[in-house]
Amino acid sequence: MVRYFIQLAYNGANYHGWQVQPNALTVQEVLAKAIATITRENIDLVGAGRTDTGVHASFFVAHFELPEKLNDENRFVFKLNSFLPNDINIEKIFQVSSDLHARFSATARTYLYYITTKKEPFRDAVTAFTPYCLDMDRMNDAAKCLLDYIDFTSFSKLHTDVKTNNCIIMEAVWFEEDGMLVFRIKADRFLRNMVRAIVGTLIDVGRGKISNEQFRKIVEDKQRGKAGASALAKGLFLSGIEYPEPYNSEFLR
Repeated sequence: MVRYFIQLAYNGANYHGWQVQPNALTVQEVLAKAIATITRENIDLVGAGRTDTGVHASFFVAHFELPEKLNDENRFVFKLNSFLPNDINIEKIFQVSSDLHARFSATARTYLYYITTKKEPFRDAVTAFTPYCLDMDRMNDAAKCLLDYIDFTSFSKLHTDVKTNNCIIMEAVWFEEDGMLVFRIKADRFLRNMVRAIVGTLIDVGRGKISNEQFRKIVEDKQRGKAGASALAKGLFLSGIEYPEPYNSEFLR
């Protein structure tokens, strides 16, 4: 069998996340059907992770296997995009070794969250609007403390089937870009709903509802009920996934 990585982007507004589930439209289902139609093979499409309902991905990776090599990978990308709806775009397909796994071989993932503090009619589908004046310096001070911890139970969806709530956060920072407030967070792995729960709680810091010390205490208490409400899904993008070299270089070509 020949294994391929597929790099794609999608607007998640019309989907119940990446992962196939009964009685709900998902990105994985739509993409797998398109690949099967073109190849006439029943394929197992494995994603780098799961995104929640309404969450977007400007960079996503999945893998699948075929009995034989593709004759023309660029032509396959063209045909696949012609089968897919406009809210899913295939960027690239390339062959990888059979032991490289889209999910388990990933070494880091990066998410971006976009906020506007005034109504933006043309950005509304992919940004979250908040009417509050947010103190970005306070939010950045609080975000820095995330790097001091590994257990993020306080920001995890309850009753998930993961073995551990430990994650190594490598970066957590707010910055301004094109009139928006943007939160960038990078970690080796993320829990269900983790980024949106962190963003929602940091917004409470920015509004002055909780102090930086209280934010740190929320992390330490390991109780989801003490953290803030989850931020809206539509402002969240999976924006990067890293793999051991030489495969990161493949994405940049």
